[in-house]
Amino acid sequence: MLLAAEHEAHTGATSMNPVRPFATKTARAAYIDRRLAELYPETPIPLAHTDAFTLLVAVVLSAQCTDVRVNQITPSLWARARTPDALSRLPVADVEAIIRPCGLAPQKSRAIVELSRQLLERHGGRVPRSFAELEALPGVGHKTASVVMAQAFGEPAFPVDTHIHRLAQRWRLTNGRSVEQTECDLKRLFPREHWRQLHLRIVFYGRQQCTARGCDGTVCEICRTLFPSRAAGKSSRAH
Repeated sequence: MLLAAEHEAHTGATSMNPVRPFATKTARAAYIDRRLAELYPETPIPLAHTDAFTLLVAVVLSAQCTDVRVNQITPSLWARARTPDALSRLPVADVEAIIRPCGLAPQKSRAIVELSRQLLERHGGRVPRSFAELEALPGVGHKTASVVMAQAFGEPAFPVDTHIHRLAQRWRLTNGRSVEQTECDLKRLFPREHWRQLHLRIVFYGRQQCTARGCDGTVCEICRTLFPSRAAGKSSRAH
């Protein structure tokens, strides 16, 4: 009886109010980390590329566009130019014509031609290996820089896209007020050495199982495991 009383005092659990195994963010994060590693032991980069430069351009093109569509378009672009030197010399109109199916073609074509020029002028034709230098390039925001730092250079980074933002809210790992806050919250919850693979694992799971339309927070395996008594769907806030 004493041990039971001590347990109740320590955990707050009683016979009428048993401990919930995933009541804390830390517990939920540990389960998610472990389960996603089981589901996705391999984490191939969805965007086809051959080096840091082609990855950078592909990520810029992926804004508001699917990776599948980008992978369909980039071979035509690489056939014309696959280095900063070659791409900087292509007319913007030619680039725009090639990448038009990706959407936002006028902005993206200007950005990738100009960033190619800046890579030549400021970085010796190489993609810089720092967040500050990457984010100074045209068309490159923090998420794009994070992908390049993580996947091209192996640096710890946790890029947050719409899938990660949505799932982090569903799994109650963040209050979802902004992508920036979601990134900070996830970095606090997960081991630094797991960030590079984990962000891809969450993306894969969000695309395949915990989809925007197919799961409302009560359907997929992880949602059902973490929140077995959740009666209504968990909506996601826009970012």
